[in-house]
Amino acid sequence: MNTSIVIADDHPLMLRGLTDFLTSKGYNIIGSAEDGNAAYNLIVKLKPEIAILDIRMPFKTGLEIAEACKKNNLKTKVILITFDKEEGVYDQAVEFGVYGYILKEFAVEEIETCIRQVKIGKPYFSEEIATYLKASTFDKKPEALKLLTKSELKIVKLISDSNTSQDIADELSISVRTVDKHRSNIVHKLSLDNKPTSLSIWATLNKKFLV
Repeated sequence: MNTSIVIADDHPLMLRGLTDFLTSKGYNIIGSAEDGNAAYNLIVKLKPEIAILDIRMPFKTGLEIAEACKKNNLKTKVILITFDKEEGVYDQAVEFGVYGYILKEFAVEEIETCIRQVKIGKPYFSEEIATYLKASTFDKKPEALKLLTKSELKIVKLISDSNTSQDIADELSISVRTVDKHRSNIVHKLSLDNKPTSLSIWATLNKKFLV
């Protein structure tokens, strides 16, 4: 069965355009909304695999919906579409467990790639966002990298290339359990939180230092 999706945007043209585009590509759009309350109610009622949400909407923002989904343990994976490049907004998205973060001007170009990644549990962030954040925040090699062993560095490098724990286990000829133990140690050494996407995002944004 195809991926079930709910879309919400308070701009009718953007909403219609994205809905028509994804429908034409064979995706199963099971609901759409023009404000945050309606969007959250659809997520609770329909339990879509993915919710594509504008960040700035009446009643509830996309970030507030993501926060509510996390707080109530809803399994729907949230993708945010936005014009915002502010670091604070991005940090909130990461904190609330958002899986995808796409700039509106690239939404049609990137949305299919984003959905494919998110569907298999891999976070996806617009290259423009990653580039912007690297330039503004990630231009120095993190001191914490010195705390990692050679094995841990190799695993972080593989994570930055969007490999799953199973992929890494196969690549290094070790068990998934061992990979997960390494991941836990890395998260601790880097002082990251335990959200599923935090290490992946950190590795992606610091990829240039993982040589």
